Amino acid sequence: MFEEAKRKLPNYQELMRPVLESAKNAPRKISDVVNEISTELELTDEERSVMLPSGKQTVIANRIHWARSYLKQAGLVRNTQRGWFELTDEGRQALTDPNLMIDKRYLEQFDQFQDFQQRTNKPDVVTSELVETEQETTPDEQIENAHKRWNRSLSMNLLTATQQSSPAFFEQLIVDLLIAMGYGGSTENAGRALGQTGDNGVDGVIDQDPLGVDQIYLQAKRYASANSIGSGDIRDFFGALSIHKATKGIFVTTSSFTSSAIETARALGGRIVLIDGARLTKLMITYGIGCREKSLIRLMELDETFFDET
Repeated sequence: MFEEAKRKLPNYQELMRPVLESAKNAPRKISDVVNEISTELELTDEERSVMLPSGKQTVIANRIHWARSYLKQAGLVRNTQRGWFELTDEGRQALTDPNLMIDKRYLEQFDQFQDFQQRTNKPDVVTSELVETEQETTPDEQIENAHKRWNRSLSMNLLTATQQSSPAFFEQLIVDLLIAMGYGGSTENAGRALGQTGDNGVDGVIDQDPLGVDQIYLQAKRYASANSIGSGDIRDFFGALSIHKATKGIFVTTSSFTSSAIETARALGGRIVLIDGARLTKLMITYGIGCREKSLIRLMELDETFFDET
């Protein structure tokens, strides 16, 4: 649904004229402009709420902010106070021709915009699943799309390595992951892999609390991606939980669950949580299991409030 909604949104260059138009009569607050343009575009609530992958800002707000930023670099708008901007004479001149396309190509006629481009290390073109070009995405989106592609590749590599590991290693991996997620508190032996004959259909157990008062039982299936887990496997695991008098279980697989398996788990009232290969690798990346930090990139942005003299 994210990609579907995002596809309908105008890119930041298409938003340059609307941003200029919004301030033709008086200085405007950028947050008000975001709401106003969203209304003019007749965006649905869903389209307005589409977030960047970072989850820190909506896509439409990000693109409107970048449109304003580029217009400012070209000298068509200037900041009046924190979060507010107004048109310059150049900005008003641009609006005199209703058929004028205001985009990066138009802005390049202004010397100060050319200086801005020369000062900026232009990032490589990064395309997302929507095959968006650099001309259509903001720098924030380009960076986050690159990060998204990196994690997608890492997920594939993690899944392949996990599928090629031994059953015992995989079971311990699951226990290590849950401990990293905070289950069992700081108890050294909070989780343990079982993986032995007579385990009654359970591969592992982990304490849900530091004292081990409540426990969660695990089932781990290291399958190839094409081998899905069916409803029968879920029922068998539920039976195993009953033997152990357990109330909660986690079923993890490196493949996927059939729709009937998902419905069966749902019918059990949430007693069994399902984690497929895609969700597993996402959790491994989040909690640093099977992967390590490669590098840190510190991104700084202009603090416009620092330069406010009013």
